[in-house]
Amino acid sequence: MQISARGDYAVRAALSLATAYPSLLSTQAIASEQDMPRKFLEAVLADLRRAGVVRAQRGAEGGYTLARSPREVTVGAILRAVEGPLAGVRGLRPEETRYEGSAENLPRLWVAVRAAVRQVLDEVSLAEVVSGRLPMHVRRLTTLPDAWEPR
Repeated sequence: MQISARGDYAVRAALSLATAYPSLLSTQAIASEQDMPRKFLEAVLADLRRAGVVRAQRGAEGGYTLARSPREVTVGAILRAVEGPLAGVRGLRPEETRYEGSAENLPRLWVAVRAAVRQVLDEVSLAEVVSGRLPMHVRRLTTLPDAWEPR
């Protein structure tokens, strides 16, 4: 799985909002804290607003806040809001792929990959990331012998 700059910025912005929840944060405050370009951040926050993940308030005292408690917002929801589906194969959902011959069972593998990604991203809330208290099954993954090794 590849996380784009847009996805990374969205998650980082959401974590800033989770830390401040329920207070409002300006785009300038988030951009400064997370060291990201404000204009790009504004586009990312617009995607999150359209998806119902954040709320915006206009005016001098305006800014952004999460639409729900940080305990109720998953990292998967943030990534879907800005990137679309978590796992795709050539623009198709894994269950939509069809192959013949020796590759006929490949859709099962693609569905399993999506399920594995969901087990992490859809089961970790913003509150858990902010606190550092990730679910046990996610923490276990980080302790595997080759988890931190590049391949």
